[in-house]
Amino acid sequence: MTLGEISIPTRAVEVDHIDDEAGLVARAARHDPGALRTIMRRYNRRLFRIARSILRNDSEAEDAVQSAYLHAFRGLAEFRGASALGTWLSRIVINEALGLARGRKPALHATADGEALLAGQVIPFPHAAASPDPERAMAQRQIQAAIERAIDDLPEAFRMVLVARVMEEMSVEETAELLGIRTETVKTRLHRARHLLRRALEKQIGPVLLDAFPFGGRRCERMTDAVMRILGVADPREPLPATSIE
Repeated sequence: MTLGEISIPTRAVEVDHIDDEAGLVARAARHDPGALRTIMRRYNRRLFRIARSILRNDSEAEDAVQSAYLHAFRGLAEFRGASALGTWLSRIVINEALGLARGRKPALHATADGEALLAGQVIPFPHAAASPDPERAMAQRQIQAAIERAIDDLPEAFRMVLVARVMEEMSVEETAELLGIRTETVKTRLHRARHLLRRALEKQIGPVLLDAFPFGGRRCERMTDAVMRILGVADPREPLPATSIE
């Protein structure tokens, strides 16, 4: 039975607390819906970030992650546990992303049934919670955009090490294994990546810092109204009465 032929019950039991990776993989190999969902929830962010570090495009990164999941779930029999499941999945998504970056389509494509399987199971990638204050939200978006641009502008080798070590908090050894480089190379590339990122952010965020800690819009009006009420002054929204100067 292929992945695209799996029929998922509408009330499949989720497997949210499987600590035994071998047990989780065994369940997923039997196409247990809860195990598949657990794997995706556990590794969505890591795989997306790794794919994006290569492609520098959100939509293409999501395509690479989806193709990687399909590839992995169809080939779980090949997983021998020689490396951690997350490392194995990360290597697959690297291959998918590099394939897209080279301008070719991924080796595997989602069938209609495969897309139906993943719909509702690939968890949307998180975005920052909406702020009730527009000015603060705008400042946060500006800073986030500046950071993402700076990371995107890093050379790919440095960018991938930064994502693995700093954003995904992988160890030096895990990163070296994932990327097929020496631990000393990981350390050197990370040092260089941080240096380049710091320089880029100084240029990009400098102007944004002038708008840090905004206190305008609704918050400004709320403070003004409160003080006016405490002082017993007329409603600040009402125009002040005209006065004559004698």
